[in-house]
Amino acid sequence: MNHTAPHGHDALRELLGELSTERVNDSHGEFDLLGTEAQLAAMQEESAQAVAAVSDAVPQIAAAIDAIVPRLRAGGRLVYVGAGTAGRMGVLDASEIPPTFGTDPSLVVGVIAGGDVALRSAVEDAEDEGARGAADLEAIGLTAGDAVVGISASGRTPYVVGALERARAIGALTVALACNAGSRIASVADLAIETVVGPEIVAGSTRLKGGTAQKLVLNAISTIAMVRLGKVHGNLMVDVQATNAKLRARAERIVMLATGADAAAASAALESVGGSVKAAILVTISGVTPEEAVARLSSHDGVLRDALSDVSADAAPVAASAAIRPEETDGP
Repeated sequence: MNHTAPHGHDALRELLGELSTERVNDSHGEFDLLGTEAQLAAMQEESAQAVAAVSDAVPQIAAAIDAIVPRLRAGGRLVYVGAGTAGRMGVLDASEIPPTFGTDPSLVVGVIAGGDVALRSAVEDAEDEGARGAADLEAIGLTAGDAVVGISASGRTPYVVGALERARAIGALTVALACNAGSRIASVADLAIETVVGPEIVAGSTRLKGGTAQKLVLNAISTIAMVRLGKVHGNLMVDVQATNAKLRARAERIVMLATGADAAAASAALESVGGSVKAAILVTISGVTPEEAVARLSSHDGVLRDALSDVSADAAPVAASAAIRPEETDGP
């Protein structure tokens, strides 16, 4: 069914009017009349509400992460599905995981209504049919071992509803991420994360607070999941893929921070293990051969802390808490 068919407009307008994300923000009724600095101040005031809403949802986010991680450990995937801004947020987060954490691109997948073209151009009608969401998940070979996070600011996007219903029928874990309480997608998912951000400063433009909240939640889900999988040691990204000059320098710096080695020793260790930060750290701390380091990591499922467990205390890695300054840990 096309939920935006003419005969359904009245019902849809009434439904949207009930959603907090679609209401007019009475606090900023003359937003267009403000000076630039005042407009910016108003936007930052509103953006802070997105951060607060995510903080309020921490227990829900934690429950989702704790349910997702066992799926990933067992070989399943994390699949984000959404339309418009929500879909783009999912694809963005998924695309950043491989270079940051050294994962196979198939581990975290972003599915957006309308396909890749919708990343750059609006394909607005693509969100209107639940069958499309179901079909797009079938097209990626969704299995019961996967975890699906359906993202929708309104919480009622038919495309996302259809995707979650199909995922749940298959037996996959389903998580709903919405910006309204008591959302439709929450009712069809195993778990719900509802970050209630309230009316947008520009009515209905959920690329603002809604998009900010979605980005923060997805950051949390994927980052903590990767930490649980051993992709982070202390607070260092020890599975970073050094695919450009900046990342090669970062890999070297991470080895230095984790071991106390100088730049020359860190560089040599990285070269000896083909650029693997984890193996370079293990070689530097334990003195094992590069081949032994790789084998030891493999026997511990790639978890560096476990592989280091039999290293003597006086050779333990330098605490990572004094590590890279924020400006040195920007995205990949």
